[in-house]
Amino acid sequence: MPSRLLCAASAAASVKFHTLRREQLVRRPLAEVFGFFSDARNLEEITPPWLGFRTLTPGPIRLATGTRIRYRLSLHGAPVSWTTEIRCWDPPSRFIDVQLSGPYRLWHHTHRFEACNGGTRMIDVVRYRLPFGPIGRLVNALVVRRDVERIFDYRNSRIGEIFH
Repeated sequence: MPSRLLCAASAAASVKFHTLRREQLVRRPLAEVFGFFSDARNLEEITPPWLGFRTLTPGPIRLATGTRIRYRLSLHGAPVSWTTEIRCWDPPSRFIDVQLSGPYRLWHHTHRFEACNGGTRMIDVVRYRLPFGPIGRLVNALVVRRDVERIFDYRNSRIGEIFH
């Protein structure tokens, strides 16, 4: 299936989820910014240290539609294994990763990149759902939503430092 069709199919598969949207302007060219995100190991550099996030997949990792990456992290002291797959790879405009296994029932992260006023506008849209129905929704309201927001706050801050 062509990459663009996979992108559409991935986006359509999500129903009844929570959404986090973040936008950030980076004063660097699109090719440079997308290049940074094309290296899966850079995710460790923009993930908060309190998560103890580590990439387990041996490198170098060539990102493309179908690439799977394994990670290990700690959520509130509990070790978590996480495997994602790149479902859409459309350089330098966007890519989509989804969780195959991990703490969420659904994790669908769209990364978009647009040239803007000599820099790059980055747009992240994360759609996620927790397991356990109403209990999962309560846990999201009490803990998870705030955790996801803090992770992306940290990420935006680090990206600002890296591309100062």
